Amino acid sequence: GISDLITSVPLGSRDGPLLVPRVKVNLPNTKMAAARCAVQKFGVLQALYRPFAITTASRACPHKPHGEFFEYINVKKAGERRNVGLIELNRPKALNALCDGLMSEVQIAVQDLEADGDIGCIVLTGAGEKAFAAGADIKEMSGRSFQEVYAQNFPVNWSRMSESSKPIIAAVNGFALGGGCELAMMCDIIYAGEKARFGQPEITLGIIPGAGGTQRLVRAVGKSVAMEMVLTGNPITAQQALQAGLVSKVFPPDQVVGEAIKTAEKIAGLSKLVVAM
Repeated sequence: GISDLITSVPLGSRDGPLLVPRVKVNLPNTKMAAARCAVQKFGVLQALYRPFAITTASRACPHKPHGEFFEYINVKKAGERRNVGLIELNRPKALNALCDGLMSEVQIAVQDLEADGDIGCIVLTGAGEKAFAAGADIKEMSGRSFQEVYAQNFPVNWSRMSESSKPIIAAVNGFALGGGCELAMMCDIIYAGEKARFGQPEITLGIIPGAGGTQRLVRAVGKSVAMEMVLTGNPITAQQALQAGLVSKVFPPDQVVGEAIKTAEKIAGLSKLVVAM
């Protein structure tokens, strides 16, 4: 594993040689890039205690700001003042299903945008108008036992969204189902396209929402509506979500992201300290 051998190598600095850890890892090739990324991003000690950074399915390593090497997402600055971070889930052929690699990249992108002093607000959306995110990647998860998922600390990458000190606006077009609905609810504000659908269909697979849906949905829409959605698996429309209080506004599909960016720009122009509180 990554902790098999740690040595120190000197690097030059203005104060003389600086000893930094050098890690020799013995990992499969498909995980090597992720291991290097974990060390570069978090440092050796943190990498040892961040299993999600090593087990991620992503083969990309974001060496440059704003995700120039991301594989599953697009990240850029948006708005007239370039003070809004725009994260786009980019697996349209899979309806932006939330695989491990994608979620790992999202948490890294959020962390990078939080560290960027120019960014005051973040917008999260999905590529295309068919889906914001159709849920967790069932193909990826189907071969895992509960013990494996629990041991890999599955919720870590997901919880990063709700821990952001900068407000996040979800711009939802199409399906936001299962994990996609839960991801949207982790954001501070949700804007929806007229054709958006929100749902927790996990019951049809014999499971329950596993990323906060049973908690956040109740707080957003009330017990009765939440129970009906969770126990039947039936989705609700954008208008029903607006009536229930799950979303703030509904727009034509081609205007959702633009309107979210406008709101994000307004928030970003206010006191960053107070907004972060």
